[in-house]
Amino acid sequence: MNRVYTFILCLIRPFFCLFYPYRASGRENRPEGAAIVCANHTSLIDPIYLAFVFGSKHQLRFMAKKELSKVPLVGWILGKAGIFYVDRNHNDIDAIRTAMKALKDGSKIMMFPEGTRVAEDEAVAAKTGSVRLAVKLGVPIVPVYVPGNKKLFRRLHVVIGEPYFIERETELNSDELAAELMSKIAALKAVN
Repeated sequence: MNRVYTFILCLIRPFFCLFYPYRASGRENRPEGAAIVCANHTSLIDPIYLAFVFGSKHQLRFMAKKELSKVPLVGWILGKAGIFYVDRNHNDIDAIRTAMKALKDGSKIMMFPEGTRVAEDEAVAAKTGSVRLAVKLGVPIVPVYVPGNKKLFRRLHVVIGEPYFIERETELNSDELAAELMSKIAALKAVN
């Protein structure tokens, strides 16, 4: 368990919950052990919601854009909290190796399949990294829906979907598997 991660959650929880209250359903879907958690991404504060919803017991190792590592002090603190960085402009083998090692060690990796923030009414093709890792390592994917309409003092409902495995022998290609993942995330919107 990463103590810096836990400390940051405890430090910001009162302020965050005051300004951006939330509730979560599907907490029983948080698996024990390794998993790839995938959510839609509409706002800079989505990772904070996800960290709170999964809690200290199910800490997430976030894959974040490399640019965050260059923000003075913030990049260093996030790195100490277990976040690892990916260069989105290249095939970042180091980031993939870090994700694979974390999964083999039983951690939960948090990835935004869209690769960037996307407005809720926009559609972009999802990146295939999460589904490819899930197939290669045989770990479940946990789809999560975070509403895009975040407003101060307005309660938000985050929905954790059921984990699912992708069979190695699937006939779908990576792009189709990534599209299927985004469909599973979008389907959770109906729970709201």
